[in-house]
Parts: sequence; structure tokens; C-alpha cells
Amino acid sequence: MGAENGDYKKTERIVLATVLVCASLAVASLLVAFSYYCYLRYKLSKRFKTQQKRVHYEEKASNFGNIQVAAERGLQVFTFKQLHSATGGFGKSNVIGHGAFGMVYRGVLQNGRKVAVKLMDQAGKQGEDEFTAEVELLGRLCSPYLLLLIGYCSESNRKLLVYEFMANGGLQEHLYPISGNKTVSSNLNWETRLRIALEAAKGLEYLHEHISPPVIHRDFKSSNILLDKNFHAKVSDFGLAKLGSEKAGGHVSTRVLGTQGYVAPEYALTGHLTTKSDVYSYGVVLLELLTGRVPVDMKRPPGEGVLVSWALPQLTDRDKVGEIMDPALEGQYSMKEVVQVAAIAAMCVQPEADYRPLMADVVQSLVPLVKHHRPTKAGNFPSFHAMQSPDA
Repeated sequence: MGAENGDYKKTERIVLATVLVCASLAVASLLVAFSYYCYLRYKLSKRFKTQQKRVHYEEKASNFGNIQVAAERGLQVFTFKQLHSATGGFGKSNVIGHGAFGMVYRGVLQNGRKVAVKLMDQAGKQGEDEFTAEVELLGRLCSPYLLLLIGYCSESNRKLLVYEFMANGGLQEHLYPISGNKTVSSNLNWETRLRIALEAAKGLEYLHEHISPPVIHRDFKSSNILLDKNFHAKVSDFGLAKLGSEKAGGHVSTRVLGTQGYVAPEYALTGHLTTKSDVYSYGVVLLELLTGRVPVDMKRPPGEGVLVSWALPQLTDRDKVGEIMDPALEGQYSMKEVVQVAAIAAMCVQPEADYRPLMADVVQSLVPLVKHHRPTKAGNFPSFHAMQSPDA
């Protein structure tokens, strides 16, 4: 019996040892497997981050490359020091405007040329995108009805754009001039307004019809129509511009951007952007030229706060259309001309995009009206920015 008990205990110890060894091997295997999993995860994470960095650098390199290409097309590259000197150290007396991008300053280059210098706010990625969009786009476009981009500066976080100088500022400033604390009557006569309407239409026509794929401005409004010393108009501010679809009737889907009162209803609802979105915005500007009213003014009586909603029912009524006209234009126009321009505006602001005309059609409709008038000046007064600053 003693021998049997000894053999049993010996066998028991062997089995227990075998179990312990197997358990240890299993644990060791799990640890090795887990370590290998962690190692693979680390390697994959590192590779992913490397790829992300490469994409980021490639995008930056692409943007820089595109800017370099734009420079090769004739854009001048300025240093920050040059533009600091040209604008008098970006002095307050040289401020001529402020937009979403940043402050705009009047400047004079070393060769004596007057320029407008837009200094980008430190606004992060959106500001960077707008800067790149303007340089790339305006480096490719060439039309007498678009604001000329002369050059740019890109030093570290300092981004600046240099444009031709437009002595009479934005259309909005002339439609709603302010003297002291009160709004005064507009100094733009009927003939000048017709010409501005035509030239702005030609700017959009160029973007829509002469470029492939078409360029959609996306922020067309009266403050983005600039006037030179003779009140000729040019379309400006392409920071939100987007390339449209090459397909007939096609659209591009994008985040809704723009200015309240000018944004087409279908774009606001769906994010579907087409050239007809610009046509709607143009129609709103045309209504501003006709009525002398801002697109949205909730201080007005009920029913009159939104310009399009108030004006549209009256635009096609020959008996009522005269009632919406800017009082500052009284006695300057014939009702035949007003009815024609009102009909164009009514078509442009149709709620259904398909019912709106092409900008080429708008141009053809306005040309005879402008030709009918002899060229005249808007009035006998100095340039707008000259009145704003004693150093102009």
C-alpha cells in the first residue's frame, strides 16, 4: 500500500506540474500575442499619422504650387515690408473698408501706382482658404469687369492681397450714403445705375459663360461691386467663389455661405449651388438699384422688411412699378425703361431656379437700354474715398 500511495502522489505531482507548465505557457502566449497586437496597432497608427502629415504637406505644397503658378501668370509677389510702407504702416487714416477677410487699406506702391491692400485677419483655415481661392482664381481670370488682382504677400501667418484701386468704393456706399448720423439721398443717377447694372452683369456673364467649368461667385452683393473714378463697375471679392458643374443643369453640393437677403432660396434650403444662384443675387442688386432699399430691413412696416417679397408682386404691374422706385431718381427715367428693368429683376429673383434667365440673356436685355443714353458722369463731386480721407 505504501508503494502505491507513493506512486499516486508522484503521478499527482507530475500532472500538477504539467498543468502549471501548460498554464504558464498559455499565459506567456497570451502576453506575446497581446504585445504583438499592441506593436501592430502602434505601427499602423504611426503609418496613418505619417500619411495624414504627408497629405497635409502635399495639400499645402499644392496650394503653394498653385499660388506659384498664379505668380507666373503675372501676379507680383510683395514682401510684408513693402506693403507696410505702401500703406503708411497700415494707418487708420488709410482704411477704406472692412470685410469678412479683414481690413482694406489704401496704398501707394514705389512706382506711384495706387492700390487697395487687403490684410487678412488671423482667422484660421477659412481665412487661409479664402486667400488661396482668390489668388488661384484671379490669377487665371481676365476681364475688364472683374477687379484686377495685382499681387499678394504670403509670409508666415501674414496674408495680404493687392488690388487695383477703385476710387469710388462699393456700390452699397453710394446707394445708402450716410452723413453724420442720418442717411442722405443717393448721388447715383438713373443712367449711371443702368450702366452699373450692365457692367456687373457682364462680370457674372464672364464667370458663368466664358470659363469652364463655370465660376459661381456665391457672395454677389452691392458691397462687392466696386466703382472706379468714372463710376464704371467691377465685381470683386472671390473668397467664397466655387467651381460649378460642367453638366447642363448640374449643381455642386456645398456648405451654405453668403449674405442674408442675397442667398437664393434653393441654395439656402438644399446646399445645391448653380450659376442660377448668382442670378438670384444679381436680381436682388438690381432691385436695390431700382428701389434704393437694402435687401433686409425689419424696421420697415409689416410686409416690407424683405425686399424681394415686397417688390416681386409689383414688378410686373405697370401701374404699381413706379411706386417702388427710389425717390432720388424722380424725373430721371421713362416708365418704358423702368418696366423693362423691373421685368429683368422679376425674372432673376424667381423662386424656381429654372425660371431665371442666364446672365448672357440679362446682358442682351440691358445693352439697348444703356446704349440709348449718352455717357454721363454720376455727378459733380470728388471721388468717394477722396472725401473720406484728407490724404487721398
